[in-house]
Amino acid sequence: MSDTTGSPRPLLVTGGTGTLGSLVVPLLREAGAPVRVLSRNPRPAAGGVTHVRGDLLRDEGLDAALEGVETVLHLAGGPKGDDVAARNLVRAAKAAGVRHLVLISVIGADTVPLGWFRTKLEAERAVSGSGLPWTTLRAAQFHELALTVAEKLAKLPVVPVPGGVRWQPVDSREVAARLVELALGKPAGLVPDLAGPDVRTLGDLSRDYLRARGKRRLMMPVRMPGKAGRAYRAGENLSLDGAVLGERTWEAFLAERLAS
Repeated sequence: MSDTTGSPRPLLVTGGTGTLGSLVVPLLREAGAPVRVLSRNPRPAAGGVTHVRGDLLRDEGLDAALEGVETVLHLAGGPKGDDVAARNLVRAAKAAGVRHLVLISVIGADTVPLGWFRTKLEAERAVSGSGLPWTTLRAAQFHELALTVAEKLAKLPVVPVPGGVRWQPVDSREVAARLVELALGKPAGLVPDLAGPDVRTLGDLSRDYLRARGKRRLMMPVRMPGKAGRAYRAGENLSLDGAVLGERTWEAFLAERLAS
């Protein structure tokens, strides 16, 4: 869409400098869309990308950041406060007359009884209940997170392996491409999940990493207790039916990342 001068309206991206946002922004530019990135620490404008100062948790700078914006990609997230950030963004987006709000969420937001998943579900509800046209994509854990977990566990003399915990790690580049497709399309509500091509246990991920680094560690099975443990053992963090599956495997990602 264009403004009254005929210039295309910018898309606002929150979390535009993170793992996912740093992949989404260049793809939007390749598609010809001007991009505005919300950041606590703005950078100089370059290559059709402007940075504006704002803080989602403090509800600062959002009204100005959304001025003239019709589409928002909400990619920002953290260990806590995602529900608060979403509610603040929704308030400002409604005031600005945004016509499409796109949210990235996580598979299991409505089934895994852990605090972070609950905040993601509340963020989803803030978006879906906003009255704004919206699209939400739930994705599996990124390969980057799987690598971080494997690296940290490999530093221990004995690697704990939570029994029954499985992931479907997905390539962040494939998630980014899907989000851009959704953002440039019409609001679609809750779309099919996006997961990786393979289901792997945390033990698999650790063994693959250790093998690739030429390391050896003792591995000890442990049991994840409580409701969260039962949810993981039941596969409630997985999307085995109806999901869109990515193509890039964990093994391919690991080989490329370690080679670099």
